[in-house]
Amino acid sequence: MSEEEQQAPVSSTDYRAIRIDNMKKLEALGRAPFGRAFERTGTIAAVRALAPAPAAEGEPPPPAPVVRSAGRLLAVRKMGKTVFADLRDGSDRIQLFVNAKACGDGAFDAFKLLDLGDHVGVEGELFTTRTGELSIRVAKWELLSKALIQPPEKFHGLVDTEDRYRLRHVDLFSNPEARERFYKRCAIVSEMRRWLEARGFLEVETPILQPHAGGAAAKPFATHYNALDREVFLRIAPELYLKRLIVGGFDKVFEIGRDFRNEGLDRTHNPEFTVLELYQAYGDKRSMMDILEGLLPHLCDKVAGTRKVVWDGKEIDFEPPFRTAVYSELVKAKIGEDWFSLPLAAMRERAEAAGLALDPAWDETLVTHEVYDKLVERELVQPTFVVGIPHAFIPLAKTVPGDPSVADAFEFVVGGRELCPGYTEQNDPFAQREAFAAQVEEDAESEDGDFVEALESGMPPTGGLGLGVDRLVMMLTAADTIRDVILFPMLKDRK
Repeated sequence: MSEEEQQAPVSSTDYRAIRIDNMKKLEALGRAPFGRAFERTGTIAAVRALAPAPAAEGEPPPPAPVVRSAGRLLAVRKMGKTVFADLRDGSDRIQLFVNAKACGDGAFDAFKLLDLGDHVGVEGELFTTRTGELSIRVAKWELLSKALIQPPEKFHGLVDTEDRYRLRHVDLFSNPEARERFYKRCAIVSEMRRWLEARGFLEVETPILQPHAGGAAAKPFATHYNALDREVFLRIAPELYLKRLIVGGFDKVFEIGRDFRNEGLDRTHNPEFTVLELYQAYGDKRSMMDILEGLLPHLCDKVAGTRKVVWDGKEIDFEPPFRTAVYSELVKAKIGEDWFSLPLAAMRERAEAAGLALDPAWDETLVTHEVYDKLVERELVQPTFVVGIPHAFIPLAKTVPGDPSVADAFEFVVGGRELCPGYTEQNDPFAQREAFAAQVEEDAESEDGDFVEALESGMPPTGGLGLGVDRLVMMLTAADTIRDVILFPMLKDRK
């Protein structure tokens, strides 16, 4: 069909019928609708790179290279006895020049039965048209896969947001900006690996199905393992297993993998998400800060091409060193210098006057953290290490020497969102057992006795961090929502 015909108001059912009719006509002409492997000269980007340089004045033109290429038809323009078409693969696009003189009357007539979205393989000379368009003069072609569903209009791709997530395969081939964002995501993860491996870190794999929902305070997904007749959990974090490897003598380890939390869906949360978690023996909180100040600028340079990125309408500068700010000082600057001297009732009154909804059971620590979480964190746009966080919120970290109420840890906040926590890890089995016991009592996390026993074998001083990959990709690709950077996000049922 021509572009003009494709723009006519035709239902999806009619389009499918037209395409099936075309498929049957092609079959009758000996063109099987679903082909097999097609040997290519290379990707379309590689084919384009073979274009000969223009001949010097007075010199004969260089011989035209013969190439074999394959891809999806995303535009067809019928011009009498010639058809121009755009062929696209995952790397680039190229124009096809098809006429009976080059490929024969039968092949030319059959080509006119193709539809937008069909996959074809072509062979022919590479040349440049009078208008300067690099093209393949098609001598032979094969139908590799018939598309039975009409692709989106070529200039806008999928416009409906829900359709873009539900039909990601269509979104990727019809929206170049979506495809480019996921190419960048792949590059970010690849660069993470290269950077860490160059510094002696080993990539490892730890269990996703775990007997305890450990390593963080979050609601897990639970299931029943029939063979052992027991409940198991999709991991909420790989932390406790990675630390076992530190005990075992793996001094620098990292894992890039999925974690699962049975919690809400919103702009920056998906129940299945990707985290880079790493641990370094003989390190601490400062070691982890150094890693972020090295890794993040590297990713900006390699993928974004700049250390100043714009996300959510704000410019974020990833040029180190990053700011360090104290939790209590940030809270006082926001809610009042006398905050920590107030009685609980006065704290609650002031926080509620600032628009916060408080649980009646919350004590001073929880009320203060609500102030930080709702009023302070969202205003921290530039990369900031927030230190001095109450130890009650980070039981897997050591405390600051001389102050058992404060964790020797940081929350790394960028663009008003926590991107990464980092700890001086707790390696005292007695202190860890007490912290676990307190959490179990609060029904926040089950005690992992095997992990505590591993600590009793002796874990060296260790630094650790967990970097949210999805949120980082959002920032480096200017994505509005986490669903834009996860290929197949969790979605609500259609109404």
